Amino acid sequence: MPKSLILVVLLTISLASMAQRPDTLLLENLLRSRPDLFRKILGHPQKNQVQILYTQIDRDRNNVPHFKSYSYNLDDLHYFFPASTVKLPTVIFALEKLNELKINGLTRTSTMITGADFTKQTRVEKDSTSASGSPSLGHYIKKILLVSDNDAYNRLYEWVGRAEINKRLRQHGLTTSRILNRYAVKDTEETSRHTNPVSFYDGQKLLYSQPGQFDPQNYPLNLSNTLMGRAYMDSSDRLVNRPFNMANKNAFSLTDQQRVMKKLLFPEAFPANERFNLAADDYKLIYTYMSKLPTESDYPHYDPVEYRPLYAKFLFYGADKERAPQRGMRIFNKYGDSYGFIIDNAYIVDFENGVEFMLSAVVQSNEDGVYNDDRYEYKEVCYPFMKNLGQLIYDYELKRKKEFLPDLSRFKIQY
Repeated sequence: MPKSLILVVLLTISLASMAQRPDTLLLENLLRSRPDLFRKILGHPQKNQVQILYTQIDRDRNNVPHFKSYSYNLDDLHYFFPASTVKLPTVIFALEKLNELKINGLTRTSTMITGADFTKQTRVEKDSTSASGSPSLGHYIKKILLVSDNDAYNRLYEWVGRAEINKRLRQHGLTTSRILNRYAVKDTEETSRHTNPVSFYDGQKLLYSQPGQFDPQNYPLNLSNTLMGRAYMDSSDRLVNRPFNMANKNAFSLTDQQRVMKKLLFPEAFPANERFNLAADDYKLIYTYMSKLPTESDYPHYDPVEYRPLYAKFLFYGADKERAPQRGMRIFNKYGDSYGFIIDNAYIVDFENGVEFMLSAVVQSNEDGVYNDDRYEYKEVCYPFMKNLGQLIYDYELKRKKEFLPDLSRFKIQY
């Protein structure tokens, strides 16, 4: 190949690569425009582990969405603990698996019985929070999306299986993520690889039975920042004076989180072979419970004191106990909080003003540098940052000119 042609090819590749990278100036300028709100974070972005990904959505005359992304301190290989945000792809993969089985009579409302055939595993045969009193795939999904229920996530993790979850991550182009563990059951390296047997019933009739599974594979990622802090509390609540090692934990980069959200909310923007294998009523189920407030739910029913209306809406509301939901607004999101990290992956819609945008962010505060001690500055640092960031971008979007106003009727849900 002539040298001139090689240079043209390399330049084309370079320009294409640059075009795919999010703009890094807009967000920093917006943050710096409000030093009263963001000065401390801007002064210590690495200390507070801040990463932000903001995506504008512009519709064409046919209402087809077009995206433009902006980032701040984004690094897909700089590790942060993703906490409950990994539950959203697990929900999607559970529905995909169900659809691909194509078993007559097997639906997400079928009774789902979880067995146990390995150490530390637990059985589930009843669910008092469901209208029927029986566990089901659909009811677990509701609990995950409403209040990020850990047990419900664990049951879906066991149903899909660790190997298949990670296979599907790769199939959907989520290359800087992995899902290796259950939550809140102190999974070990060994127990996380073993998943429970699962059976589905219609009354007494067995529809499908899946034996327990074992995943021998590892899912290495070339991550930095997996050793954190100066010490941690071990499983026996003893202080260990060395950095906390997160090298073998779940990982879910902000870029991958927002890609999941885009494909989920705007499947029409992707080629058919890149979309999730979900039916129309699957999308409706997810949209409904991603945006529904815990106080709007009958089954399951939640205590409004413990699960206040804005319990799960960190961006824009910041877990504010006193704030009422803004009229005309809905937030479709999946949040996470653990080890001092607050993460939120959201699509924010104001139906009255025709505003829509995507915003994903992570922030951490752990002043004492000790992990697993439940001493984090969520209220003082993380919640205010998330609230202020969401409102900053919302105010910017209110003023942003659009050639075509969006038709948002698909997201107006009767709750």
